[in-house]
Amino acid sequence: MTFRLANVEGRAALVLGTGLYDLHRHSDGRIGPDPMAAVIRFAELGEIAASLEGTDADAAFDPERLHPPVPRPQKVIGIGLNYRDHAAEAGLDLPTSPLVFAKFPSCLVGPEHDITLAGSRDDWEAELVVVIGKGGHRIPAAKAWSHVAGLTVGQDISARDVQFAVPPPQFTLGKSYDTYGPVGPVMVSVDAFEHPEDLAISCDVNGVRRQTSRTSEMIFSVPELIEHLSSVMTLVPGDLIFTGTPAGVGSASNEYLKPGDVITTTIEGIGTLTNRCVSPC
Repeated sequence: MTFRLANVEGRAALVLGTGLYDLHRHSDGRIGPDPMAAVIRFAELGEIAASLEGTDADAAFDPERLHPPVPRPQKVIGIGLNYRDHAAEAGLDLPTSPLVFAKFPSCLVGPEHDITLAGSRDDWEAELVVVIGKGGHRIPAAKAWSHVAGLTVGQDISARDVQFAVPPPQFTLGKSYDTYGPVGPVMVSVDAFEHPEDLAISCDVNGVRRQTSRTSEMIFSVPELIEHLSSVMTLVPGDLIFTGTPAGVGSASNEYLKPGDVITTTIEGIGTLTNRCVSPC
């Protein structure tokens, strides 16, 4: 059964249409109010959502109240060069295995949170984000989707000046400034999609389309990424995987974010992030 999970000012809520339903209340207290508890109990959320059809919502859906649907993941894992056209625009050969880096969880913010620009060459990267729901070590690709709690939208904001300051490139720090990981607006169960491996993804900057693709253009699919990552580390509920970005990033044309810019990131069937760029205080 399908569900859409939101983090409403720190409380887990199910989204049905334009309504929000407090999960702790509507699970009769079985699931705590913390969104992390909801991720762990993701297999129960579809049944609860189905029981709410036709009932009055607790509140109207308001994106400005939303925080990251997974607020405190143990791990935030990034994948570089995972779209063929992005590798081409970077002038790099296709990777033969996933290029993996970390984003520190402290970079995460909600779907309408401001991005505080900290570098001199800050870039946008629209990404599908996978939320692990059932942990495991050495998960085979054939079973990987059953370990996914849901999918959400992410922006992997990247300070290119930090990333490429010294050889070899330092990905993690340049991608982990506070506010450099907008995610949301909701986490959507995998069964809500007819083809979860083939979703339209786009990014606009100030209303101009900069990225457009489909997640089926990934070099390494979601199951392949989960198999690869879990061969090294145990994945746990709530871990996030930023799965890579398609062509159209700013560094390809030497254009970078500046205060006042608005980044709009959309993935089919999930929703939209709208993040304004601001100067450091």
